[in-house]
Amino acid sequence: MSTTTTRWRRRTVTPADRAGTLRAASFTAVAGAVLFTVMLVGVLTHTGAQRLDAPVEAWFDAHRTPAAVGFMVFLAVVFGPTGMPIIVAVVTVAWAIARREVWRPVLLASGMLLGVATAEVLAPIVRHPRPPIGEMMLQVDHSFSFPSGHVLGTSDFFLLAAWLIGSRLGRPWLLRTLFAAAAVMVALQIVSRLFLGYHWLTDTLGSVGLSLLIVSLAVSIDVVLTTRVGERAVAADPEPDPPLEIGRARS
Repeated sequence: MSTTTTRWRRRTVTPADRAGTLRAASFTAVAGAVLFTVMLVGVLTHTGAQRLDAPVEAWFDAHRTPAAVGFMVFLAVVFGPTGMPIIVAVVTVAWAIARREVWRPVLLASGMLLGVATAEVLAPIVRHPRPPIGEMMLQVDHSFSFPSGHVLGTSDFFLLAAWLIGSRLGRPWLLRTLFAAAAVMVALQIVSRLFLGYHWLTDTLGSVGLSLLIVSLAVSIDVVLTTRVGERAVAADPEPDPPLEIGRARS
């Protein structure tokens, strides 16, 4: 007889920690919605934040250096439409096998898929043209530019991974460090897209706002489904509570 169990790991948190995390996720979602809306309105009306697009593009055009090209291209390729799906697939499978769990890898992959689907739906609706072809340093791209798929994917991946790892370690300072590292990666991707001439500032910042919404939703779902309230917080790693069984097959 063999038993196959699909499971996620539950952790015990204090009532204050659980409420505080959900409150922070709500605030982050609101901030993301505001940022996304401001950028979108600017793009659609050619006012507000959109007026910064041309000056910022001109600044990057004037400050391009050969030494930085290779690194910017690396970021564009690794976290682009070819590299990122490979990274997500490898991380998801390796995580599920190494940790013998399903929930966190699946939530990470689901967040990424939601980001891709949202970008694919929004782009042809907003129809924001890219910078002039002459500014593009790699191949010509005639697709629409709002939102930036590169920035959205990078932001979703690193922010959500930071939460899914750091929230289980029981060390707030480490979670903050992981979020800070994720923010650095997002900033580098923004610079890369502007440097290489494929996006406007509003495209990249709108993507960050959209990502904050997606990550906040994922964090809220994670907290609601995988935590239980207790008087003493117990980290899920490295000594998890007994797994919550959500399915069992016998043969």
